[in-house]
Amino acid sequence: MSDASQALQKIAKGTGIVFVGTVISMLFQFLSRAIIARYFSTAEYGVFNLALTVLSITLVIVMLGFQNSLPREIAFYNEKEPSKVPDLISVALIIVVVNSILWMVILILGAGGIAQIFNERELSYVLKIIAFALPFSALTGTITSISRGFGRVRERVYFKNIVYPTTFLVLVLFGTFLDFSFAFVFFAYVIAQAFTLVALVIDVWRMCLFKFDVSFDLKLGKEVVSFSLPLMITGILGFLMTWTDTLMLGYYLGSEIVGVYNSASPIARLLPIFLKSVVVLYPPIATSLYAQGKVGELRRTYQILTKWVFLLTLPLFVLIFVFPEAMIKFFFGANYLEASKTLQILALGFMVHAFLGLNWGSLIVIGESNLNLIGDFFAAVLNVILNAILIPFYGLEGAAFATTFSYFVANVFRSYWLYKKTKIHPFSRNYVKSLVISFVMLGLLKVFCLAVSNIWHAILLLLVFLSLYFLLILLSRSIDREDVELLLAIEKKWGVDFRVIKKVLKKFV
Repeated sequence: MSDASQALQKIAKGTGIVFVGTVISMLFQFLSRAIIARYFSTAEYGVFNLALTVLSITLVIVMLGFQNSLPREIAFYNEKEPSKVPDLISVALIIVVVNSILWMVILILGAGGIAQIFNERELSYVLKIIAFALPFSALTGTITSISRGFGRVRERVYFKNIVYPTTFLVLVLFGTFLDFSFAFVFFAYVIAQAFTLVALVIDVWRMCLFKFDVSFDLKLGKEVVSFSLPLMITGILGFLMTWTDTLMLGYYLGSEIVGVYNSASPIARLLPIFLKSVVVLYPPIATSLYAQGKVGELRRTYQILTKWVFLLTLPLFVLIFVFPEAMIKFFFGANYLEASKTLQILALGFMVHAFLGLNWGSLIVIGESNLNLIGDFFAAVLNVILNAILIPFYGLEGAAFATTFSYFVANVFRSYWLYKKTKIHPFSRNYVKSLVISFVMLGLLKVFCLAVSNIWHAILLLLVFLSLYFLLILLSRSIDREDVELLLAIEKKWGVDFRVIKKVLKKFV
């Protein structure tokens, strides 16, 4: 078995639990948003999204890029200098605690000024509430990143992906059932984050994963911060690309339009769900191949994973892009149908991630994280410029186009430099055939299904589409040997019987 096949199987075996956790997290957070949108006014839902956007950007600054750097740094030191790992963990935790408290105070004191920028008086009050979630959320992210450095995903899945969104959803349901005020949503957010951290700390302590020692190695602190800062800046730029549309819509058109827009945005953000699952495990395994000089094996791993991510994302993309009215009406109600075209545009932007694959993570693997920073910087600036130009004239659709085009530019930039540095690209022969088939069938479906607004009719048409699509995939012999090996790994890990599928696939490999 080749190194690429072994790497793919390792990723496949661990991705299952990550995927389940990611699905639960995205689904429960999505349901929480849908309940808030239906129960409160569009203006209040807009305020909720503005507050969450400000908090998310602040959290990226608080974390200093540790969520991406700690898994790599802990794995590196655990291999080279195990004695330094406890000091590294202590340094990271101390920095995050101090930084989170500092920014919590800054956010509370600056809440009034932020509210004035968006001309939303209520935003000031809710920001002062939700700011208390910063230390809890930052420490949860840091501890789960530390556990990933030991090759574990359990803590991330159980607590960050399941405990927090479940707790928040239950609290939101409780508050709406008892007819609590809008402010309760933000108290619920803080309580959910605090409960998640306490549960996580108790579990880590019980499992003896690592000790919560208090020591501060200044030299080690400088090293980890200097390595993490470019990733932090990249994270800020990534959040700006994601949330600039929301912020600038709030600035130009007010919170009610933000509420309408954020009926489409959460649905579109469901699209990278498979990519997010894979990216948790891809960097350390890909780094091992690259460190051994096995660029060819890394290229093959990248191509197969990209093809799988695209194929798994395609059904959801078809449902969102071809039937946007059905999706919005089902989840948010008829009051938000104005955002249907916006949803289609945003879906294209988020699908670019799946189309081009793991380019962002691959640049980190080969030690070129600065290229991510450069690409995201230009894309973020472009996003702000386009939003400023388009929102006053085209409103929701203008904001969506600005975001989509910026994502396209960022991904093309990363893919170009990844290819230039390593000759790695996602376009294997079988992947190209899959793309051609999907584009042709998607065009035909879009032409012949113009007025479907019922979600169940849309799902029925989707099943017909997928049946024909995978039949054409088989007939065009777009199946790779590694695809079958991945199925075998999944079958062994999860005890699923793929006997019939394997017999069919072997005839077309």
